[in-house]
Amino acid sequence: MNLRDLQYLVALAEHRHFGRAAEACFVSQPTLSTQIRKLEDELGVSLVERTPRKVLLTEVGSEIATRAREVLNEVDQIRAVARRTRDPESGTVRLGIFPTLGPYLLPHAVPMVREAFPKLELLLVEEKTEVILRLLREGKLDVGILALPLHEDSLHVEFLFEEPFVLAVPQSHALARRQGQLKLADLSNESLLLLEDGHCLRDQALEVCHLAGAGERNGFRATSLETLRQMVSAEVGITLLPVLAVKPPVAQSGNLRLIEFKAPPPSRRLAMVWRKSSAMDGFLTRLAEVFKRLPVDLLDTRSVVTPSAVATTRAPAPRSAA
Repeated sequence: MNLRDLQYLVALAEHRHFGRAAEACFVSQPTLSTQIRKLEDELGVSLVERTPRKVLLTEVGSEIATRAREVLNEVDQIRAVARRTRDPESGTVRLGIFPTLGPYLLPHAVPMVREAFPKLELLLVEEKTEVILRLLREGKLDVGILALPLHEDSLHVEFLFEEPFVLAVPQSHALARRQGQLKLADLSNESLLLLEDGHCLRDQALEVCHLAGAGERNGFRATSLETLRQMVSAEVGITLLPVLAVKPPVAQSGNLRLIEFKAPPPSRRLAMVWRKSSAMDGFLTRLAEVFKRLPVDLLDTRSVVTPSAVATTRAPAPRSAA
């Protein structure tokens, strides 16, 4: 048994197809198939059920593939220890981040990372929270930036910052004429536009709705924050937006008023997470410190608040005397 055979088995478990597994391993299909059979002969058990259309792993095959993945992850950790020892700030870090944060945080954070670690290769993967957690467990990601709370005992959690929400309403909405800051109670009986299932921001917004006595707008679920923004601008409804999603370089939408909440505002707490067993623990702690150094004004809601419709209505110019 060797590491290459374990890689073949793990690839077969993931792709459930000899051709695609061979392609992922950069070998021919006959080579992969032959090595899997040799592994079966060596172990004395059947690992794979071969059917005309797809490949199924036997029960013992699935269990061995799971353990093989753990072995390969440990080998990667050994290599990472050696690499980091030679040059702690070089190498590659695979970072996962979810879609309602990545496009808005990374333009500010990545230049800071490059300045702090100029030789670091940062590979970014944008996925929903559950996918990032699975990839972390499988060793396919080194680190993730996720919203709290998380219930993963195998992960180290390093708190980064708290990001407040603002309320986005069309200029024609009654709340657009409100002066000053909102209280959560002001959302009572309102129906908010929310994201589809699977987005952590949906769960956070639902929690705010529950606290405020608000509900969800029926018949509509967005796939992105940009869709939510445009639907508000089109006067379909109102929504909550995290403050980074309305900061430059994000372009402002027309017919949109952003209103801040009275302190403490509804918010989400962001953290950097990685496996407790990671050989990169020391370096990832230093990387987290870079993300913690975001300029304070990026998380300040006052700079994005737009004037109310009443305040922006200009009085007609006086008519000159005849």
